[in-house]
Amino acid sequence: MQQTGALLDRAARIALRGHGNVEPNPMVGCVITDRNGRVIAEGHHRNCGGPHAEAIALEKAGAAAAGCHLYVTLEPCNHTGRTAPCSEAIIKAGITRVIYAHGDPNRIACGGAERLREAGIRVEYQSTRRTTELNAPHTHRCRTGRPWVIAKWAQTLDGRIATAEGDSKWISSERSRRLVHRERGRVDAILTGLGTVIADDPQLTARTVRRPRRVPERVIIDDQLEIPMETRLVRTAGEFKTIVCCDAHRLSSEKADALRKAGVELITLGAHGAIAPALASGFQTRDWSNILVEAGGGLVGRLLGEGLVNEILTMIAPTILGDTSAVSSVRGRKTERIRDGLTLEPVDLRTRGSEFMGWYRVPAEITE
Repeated sequence: MQQTGALLDRAARIALRGHGNVEPNPMVGCVITDRNGRVIAEGHHRNCGGPHAEAIALEKAGAAAAGCHLYVTLEPCNHTGRTAPCSEAIIKAGITRVIYAHGDPNRIACGGAERLREAGIRVEYQSTRRTTELNAPHTHRCRTGRPWVIAKWAQTLDGRIATAEGDSKWISSERSRRLVHRERGRVDAILTGLGTVIADDPQLTARTVRRPRRVPERVIIDDQLEIPMETRLVRTAGEFKTIVCCDAHRLSSEKADALRKAGVELITLGAHGAIAPALASGFQTRDWSNILVEAGGGLVGRLLGEGLVNEILTMIAPTILGDTSAVSSVRGRKTERIRDGLTLEPVDLRTRGSEFMGWYRVPAEITE
């Protein structure tokens, strides 16, 4: 069992190489071993529409795959789409044992495990913490019809993202800012709010990445359509896809016409300013699989309040402002007792130079 978990973790690490290239497909990794546990081949899903992880690993193994064991992070597909079913490739290769970490929540692609059992292959299920973390975004998207949302911010040691006067450059180091640009180049959209647009006039592009895997769409939550026309987001809307989410009654205004003329697309928020319908629409019509939120505490609190944030990335600098009027990283939540606060699940905690970086997950029962 210990070796099985280690091999599934290895497959999960391999799968991460596809992050930013495979979406809206899931990231998948595969390891093939002989009966003694010696690795003879491995593979990962590299790009949407390309060969699946199992197919790549089987091709590498060739005739040596006969009689071997296959470890994969997601149930092999049993569906003919852009590629042939992995279940049939596994059967044809002569694999005798398959261990998969998670069933496929996609009803179209699932059923591979049953097909393999029908063919006489020994099929086992075992998950690890690493494989669960890997598959969480795909599972969430299938269950909710919404994208996976990552909220990112840099803060001081006392939880402030800007001074009372609005100064925030720079709390994080240059190294951390490069990491953020790398993440920008792996998501489908970057979400921000009107307050951040006015305060920082951001571009929201992956400028420091040589070859970003994706060119994210820029999305602004602006209920009353107050975004200034002279902002860089509006001025570059013809170059980078820019979307403003606003109340429905603002769509017929003169400001809306001016924004459309500048190349900005407008979509509506839900009743009472709900953001969830806009995200669901983006997932269904634009293939928004992953969204990075770079916004102030007000919008982050609003998203958390709607149960829309799945993951949080925070950079904590060794700086203390000590000013209660400085801007907090999350606002809008009223919590009278500590036990009523939102408790996150740590994924990765580490130091980066003088800073502390934390990746956290919001419990699935809140987001689903």
